[in-house]
Amino acid sequence: MTIVPVTSADLSAAEVSWFSALCSDDYQFLGVPDGDLRSSWAHCRDILLEAEKQGFRNILAPSSYQVGQDTLSFVAGCAPLTSKINMLAAVRCGEMQPIMLARTLATLDHMLEGRLTINIISSDFPGEKAESNYRYQRSREVVEILRQAWTQDEINYAGEVYNFENIPTGPAKPYQQNGGPLMYFGGYSPAALELCGQHCDVYLMWPETKDQLAQRMKDVHAVAEKYDRTLDYGLRVHMIVRDTEAEAKEYADYIVSKLDDEYGQIIRERAHDSGSLGVSHQARARELADKFGYVEPHLWTGVGRARSGCGAALVGSTDQVLSEIEAYKKMGIRAFIFSGYPHIDECKSFGQRVLPQLETCSLPQAYGRVPSSTPATPLGVGVRT
Repeated sequence: MTIVPVTSADLSAAEVSWFSALCSDDYQFLGVPDGDLRSSWAHCRDILLEAEKQGFRNILAPSSYQVGQDTLSFVAGCAPLTSKINMLAAVRCGEMQPIMLARTLATLDHMLEGRLTINIISSDFPGEKAESNYRYQRSREVVEILRQAWTQDEINYAGEVYNFENIPTGPAKPYQQNGGPLMYFGGYSPAALELCGQHCDVYLMWPETKDQLAQRMKDVHAVAEKYDRTLDYGLRVHMIVRDTEAEAKEYADYIVSKLDDEYGQIIRERAHDSGSLGVSHQARARELADKFGYVEPHLWTGVGRARSGCGAALVGSTDQVLSEIEAYKKMGIRAFIFSGYPHIDECKSFGQRVLPQLETCSLPQAYGRVPSSTPATPLGVGVRT
């Protein structure tokens, strides 16, 4: 029995994803920049191609202004280089006029032939310090406009931020049907939960104790239930998996062996989400951890000493990590986004040790969003408008 009702209750598989380090987040030693692991087009492309080779079903392409590259440009460049893996593009709401964003995402979805998924982001922009409720209102309006663009013939919208009348949606029709690309969302504030519960498909969580994750799922479901909806749930967590637990823990110590905590704090604070409620929960997990950094037997918080956001890793042998993933699946988690340092090496490690023993799926396929042939849309084989 899952913690709360989930959309994919009968799904025995899970969507297992990797992460491409578009935002200056690849290291051999955490907090020690390495020129060979910079967030260049070539390096981030190679992470993606390795993930597809290993059999991961999706990859998160994050968004941040700190040293890195534009997410949607990266997704567009990788579309013709890939054929199987989905791409979870982080979209910072308000960065682009929403109808043009709808068209951009529809274009990408056609380029990827239905392999696009969307991670809705509500953070500040560079140079902006907006009030939280405003940011979530802006995100809500963007999401509602995207939904209209992907499911209706016209956009008619009267909001606090955006107003549109009688805008035809032909150019914004995506490849995916029955609602368009899935929307993944993460956030901890009441406004975030309200937005996700009403409109999004997958609620993403950062690593905390299982009791805390269970409560998080209950809080989100309580909102979704008001709208007669269910969600699926996802977990974003780093991975250190080796043949033995001792080897995995030794590697965890190794990657922080050169970390200067003052520089680690600088890294954390330069992120635009550094003051968010979710980040504060990751900091709290570090405070509650034992002297070795473990808040649960296999959940190590040391990663959070050198990055904002997702700040913990599952650390253990192949069997131990598999057991942890199965426990999460029983809770109702249907989407996993994993990563490790350095990203290509750990992609291979997880891909060879763990991935062959997991039943995986593509959530857009499971949701029936991806048509069997090019759809009858203006960007596909439909009537041109």
